Amino acid sequence: MPAIAQTPSGHLHAVPRRDLLGLTAVAAAAIGTGAVAWPFIDSMNPARDTLAAGEPLDVDTSRIEPGQQIVAMWRGAPVFILRRSPQALETLQDPALAARLKDPDSAVPQQPAYATNWHRSMTLEYAVLVGICTHLGCLPTLYAKPDATEPVSNWPGGYFCHCHGSRYDLAGRVHNGVPAPYNLPVPPHNFINGTMLRIGENPAGASFELNSVVQI
Repeated sequence: MPAIAQTPSGHLHAVPRRDLLGLTAVAAAAIGTGAVAWPFIDSMNPARDTLAAGEPLDVDTSRIEPGQQIVAMWRGAPVFILRRSPQALETLQDPALAARLKDPDSAVPQQPAYATNWHRSMTLEYAVLVGICTHLGCLPTLYAKPDATEPVSNWPGGYFCHCHGSRYDLAGRVHNGVPAPYNLPVPPHNFINGTMLRIGENPAGASFELNSVVQI
C-alpha cells in the first residue's frame, strides 16, 4: 500500500513505493557522514516530464546553523539546503578556488538567471542545489570545512562524490579533472519571508524550470 504525504497546500496524496525508498535513502545520507551512493540510478533519476509536474515545497530554514545542511525531497529529487558561514562565502570568492573549477562563472545553464552569480543562489547565505552528481547520478557528501587530508588532500570545503571522486565547491561548482562534467543544478527557489524557502517557485518576474538545465 502506498504511503500518504501532505503537500504544502494541505492536500493528501499517495507516495509511490519507489519515491518512499528514495526518501529513506536520502534521510540516511543526511544523518550519516560516510560514502552514500544514490541507489537505482536509472529508476531514481527524475525524468523531464516528472520534473515538469508537482507542487512547490516549503522548507523552514530557521533552525539550520551556519555550516549545516538539510536535505529535502522535491519532485523525486534530493535538494541540498546549505547555510554557508561567512568564512565559506569568503572562500567561494577566492581566485585560488576559481582556478580549480571547470565553470566558475556558471556559463553552462545549470541554474536560473537569478542564481547565475558567484554564490549560485538567491541569497548569499543559503545554497539550494539538486543533490545528484552530474556524472552518474550518485549522492555527493558534504564536507563543509577545509581539511588537509579529508576527504582528499588540500580539501577547500564542498561536496565529494565517493562513487568516482567528483568534487564540487559550496556553491555546487564542479572542479577540474573529475568525471562530473557540469555544476550541480540549482532548482527554482524563492524566500517567501526571511526564513521560509519555497522550492519550485521563482521570485516575482523570473521564469525558470528545472527541466531546462543541460544535465541533471
